[in-house]
Amino acid sequence: MTKIKFGTDGWRAIIAVDYTVENVKRVTTAVAKYLKDNEGEKVVIGHDCRFGGQLFAETTAKVLGAHHIKVHLAKGFVSTPMVSLGVLKTKADLGIVITASHNPPSYNGYKLKSSYGGPTIPSEIAAVERRIPPQVNLSLPSLDEMHKEGLLNYIDLEEIYIQHVEENFDLEAINNSGIKIAYDAMYGAGQRAVARLLSNTVLLHCDDNPSFRGQAPEPIHRNLLELSETIKNDDSITVGLANDGDADRIGMYDEDGNFVDSHRLLLLLVHYLHKYKKMDGKVIITFSVTDKVKKLCEAYGLQCQVTKIGFKYIAEIMMDEDILVGGEESGGIAAKGHIPERDGIWMGLLILEFMAKTGKTLKQLTQEVYDIVGEFAFDRDDLHLEEKQKLDIVQKCKENGYKAFGEYTIKKVSAIDGYKYYFSEDEWVMIRPSGTEPVLRVYAQAPNMDGVRSILKATHKTLLP
Repeated sequence: MTKIKFGTDGWRAIIAVDYTVENVKRVTTAVAKYLKDNEGEKVVIGHDCRFGGQLFAETTAKVLGAHHIKVHLAKGFVSTPMVSLGVLKTKADLGIVITASHNPPSYNGYKLKSSYGGPTIPSEIAAVERRIPPQVNLSLPSLDEMHKEGLLNYIDLEEIYIQHVEENFDLEAINNSGIKIAYDAMYGAGQRAVARLLSNTVLLHCDDNPSFRGQAPEPIHRNLLELSETIKNDDSITVGLANDGDADRIGMYDEDGNFVDSHRLLLLLVHYLHKYKKMDGKVIITFSVTDKVKKLCEAYGLQCQVTKIGFKYIAEIMMDEDILVGGEESGGIAAKGHIPERDGIWMGLLILEFMAKTGKTLKQLTQEVYDIVGEFAFDRDDLHLEEKQKLDIVQKCKENGYKAFGEYTIKKVSAIDGYKYYFSEDEWVMIRPSGTEPVLRVYAQAPNMDGVRSILKATHKTLLP
């Protein structure tokens, strides 16, 4: 029996090893029991572009049907935010997304979304986990049988999402602004929606390729070199946008083909929504995000809260408090006026709207933020280590076993989720095991990229002598 455990954002496993039809049945049986115990009766299901998505989504629907739970099933691939919005719009009790987000193509996964249109909170995830049976002996109905019994209907989640965007953005202003966009879908679920919403757009990797051309669909610079070069080689392109496999994460490029990461996008969104749109609210960031966000919030008199890593911790707060922006280092950002959910397309539209309304480039807007908080550089390395080696490093961190990394003497340590070692106000390194992949993540910030790479090199040498 495979032990199934939900990580930072859902259950993820390698297809045909642990991610199998039988294990999907086990997880869905637990979901059905949880819903029945809490008087839930309706679920929205969608899948992204990964291999086997339709099979696993239909299996999920059939298990729920066997427990007499009604299902709204998306036909074709959809983004995670489309499922979350669909849950809210249909007043469903739960959403299920078959996706492994930004993980390598060998993975698939299983995310849960709650009735408010955002990630299911940790306590409810734990309640589902407790109900996962060792095996499932269940006679499953066909989809046709479910449809005849009124337990299944097909739903166009993309159309619901498009209408919601059109109600909230001046798309004509964006499309007529002269901004020319290069969009990289990374073969992911945002490809159709962006093509429909943004007319003056050069499209990259917007076709069906469940293997993602062998590359993890994570919107970070090393995975987006073609997008960067496309912008550099075409003077008419003014901005680049990229989304991950299920389109809930974002990466952007300025007019020179330089990567604009989520740290800067968070700063830009706080800057735009508060200074330009006169909106207020608390700002929430996860532990690996730059402290420059705190500095900007201090300048604007906004409260800033730091959480553990995982958007579910942000969503839990968004349920009860007035939140302006919430986001994480990995590209997942939410903003006031939308659902409490990461949405890479929506955040991209906000930045494009910012550009269109001001007539400024992304580089010029970023400089406005730098004028307040100062310039900085950031990077992250993913170390693929043997499990024992990884655990030994984490244990040494826990025991306060590191006093310096090469020439960088540790002045302060923070351990909200992982271990962040400060060398000065603007220089730090952070060590944390991934919650979704077998890797150790090492993050660093410094005033410039040479400083970042120097910190990372010294840290690697200390961790792996």
